[in-house]
Amino acid sequence: MNLNYNPSYPSVDDLRARARQRIPRFAFEYLDGGCNEDINLHKNTTELREVELKPFYLNKHSGSDLKTELFGQVYDAPFGIAPVGLQGLMWPNAPEILAKAAKEHNVPFILSTVTTSSIERIGKLTEGKFWFQLYHPADNALRDDLLDRAEAAGCRVLAILCDVPTFGYRPRDIRNGLAMPPKMTLRNVLQIMGKPNWAIQTLLHGQPNFATMKKYMPEGLNMGQLGRYMNQTFSGRLNEEKIAPIRDRWKGKLVLKGVASDEDTELAIKLGLDGIIVSNHGGRQLDAGQSTIKPLETIVQKYAGRIKIMMDSGIRSGPDVARALASGAEFVFLGRSFMYGVAALGKAGGQHTISILKTQLKQVMEQVCCEKVEDLPRHLVQR
Repeated sequence: MNLNYNPSYPSVDDLRARARQRIPRFAFEYLDGGCNEDINLHKNTTELREVELKPFYLNKHSGSDLKTELFGQVYDAPFGIAPVGLQGLMWPNAPEILAKAAKEHNVPFILSTVTTSSIERIGKLTEGKFWFQLYHPADNALRDDLLDRAEAAGCRVLAILCDVPTFGYRPRDIRNGLAMPPKMTLRNVLQIMGKPNWAIQTLLHGQPNFATMKKYMPEGLNMGQLGRYMNQTFSGRLNEEKIAPIRDRWKGKLVLKGVASDEDTELAIKLGLDGIIVSNHGGRQLDAGQSTIKPLETIVQKYAGRIKIMMDSGIRSGPDVARALASGAEFVFLGRSFMYGVAALGKAGGQHTISILKTQLKQVMEQVCCEKVEDLPRHLVQR
C-alpha cells in the first residue's frame, strides 16, 4: 500500500495516544472530554459502530472515487474539518495548520467563532475556501459585524449553531480552571513543565487567544468568567425570529448545525436553509441525549432530498465516515480526530490525518465494491 502519511501513526487512536503524551493534561482533557459523565461522548462512537455494511463481491468494479459534490463545490473527499473552540490551546497555530491542509486536499474547513485564529487570517490562508460557524450573539450589531467580516473574507458557507443554549457542564475543565490564556495555577504550571515541546512552541508563537472575538471581549477570563461571558454575549437559543434575519442578510449557503430532531429539521426547511448538520456537539453539551447516528437515521428517512443532511460527532476513522454516509449523511465532519493529529504531529498533523481518513475510506469502498460515495447507502445492512 502506498502510504501518504507517517506509518508510525496509522490510525487516529495512535494520534490520540501521541497527543496525550505531547500536550498538557488541561489541554488534552479539554479536547478529549465530554460533559458530566461522558456518557453521550462514548455512545456517539459506540452506536455509530453498530452500523454494518454489506459487500457485493461479484459486482463489476472499476475503482472507487471519493469525490463529492456539496453546495456546487466538488470536494476530493466526503468529509471536512469540524469547528473546534480553543484550537491553539491544544497546539499553536492549529487552525492555520488545518485550514492549509484542508485547502491542499480540497476538503472544507469550518472556523469556530471561539477558536484562536481570526476570520480574516483563515480567509487569507484558504483564499476564501472556508466555512464559518457562528455562535449567535445576543447583540444584533455584533452578529452583523461577524457576518460582514465572514463575507469580506470570502466565506462560502455559514453554519449557525443551535446546540449550545447553555454553557456545557464539564467537570475536567472546571477542575483545571481552564482559561485563555491558560491560568497559571501550580497544577497547570507543573503540567506545562512536563511538556517542554508544547511550552517552547507556545512561547515562540505567543499565548493563544480568541482571535475573532478579541476586539469585542475582555482579557484573561477564567472558566467561571468565560461561562458568564459566553452566556451574556451569545444567545444560543435560536428560533425563527433569530434565524430569519440571518437568512435575509447572508448571501451564501446557510446551514443549521446541532440538529437532533425532526422538529428542528422541519423549521430549517421552512426557513429556507440550505442544509443541516446532525450533531450533539461531540457529546459536550447534553449527556442525557441520543447519539448522533439515531436522529440521523430518522431525519434521513423523512427529509432526504428536501435539504442537505450532514453529520458530525463520534466519527473517528474512515470506516466511521463510511458508516455515516451509508446511513444517509451526504457529507460528514470530524473535529477531535484532526486535533489529535495536530497535537501529535504539529505542522504535519493536518495532512497526515486527512491522508489516513482518505486511505481508510477508499479501502472500505473498494472492499464492499462501491464506486461512488453516493452509492454507499446501497451497502447498508438495515437495522
